[in-house]
Amino acid sequence: MKSKGQALVEFVIILPIFLLLLLGVIDIGKIVYFGNVLEHRMDDVVKMYEDDKSYEEILQQVRKNDQSLDLEIANDNDEFIELVLIKKIAIITPGLNLIFDDPYEIAVKRVISYEK
Repeated sequence: MKSKGQALVEFVIILPIFLLLLLGVIDIGKIVYFGNVLEHRMDDVVKMYEDDKSYEEILQQVRKNDQSLDLEIANDNDEFIELVLIKKIAIITPGLNLIFDDPYEIAVKRVISYEK
């Protein structure tokens, strides 16, 4: 009889730690996954920009499947253009927001030569 109670106590002690680890792995996985997705979408953004599409057309195409994406285009000088694709991800793991900002902002940046 005592071993059943002991197993229950051990389970109750380990369960919160296991759940925090599981949720942490899910959050880190989301960050890595969406970083990869943004890298691939940035290839499309660069192609559209090089095809002389307007900012509104590019942003509409980028937000076609995900409305939370944002696009910034900066022209610091006459030689280069900086394209930045941004997505904010909500952190679900309690305490992980002490390490990462909540929402965590993933930004993919490309610098291309300005030839217009």
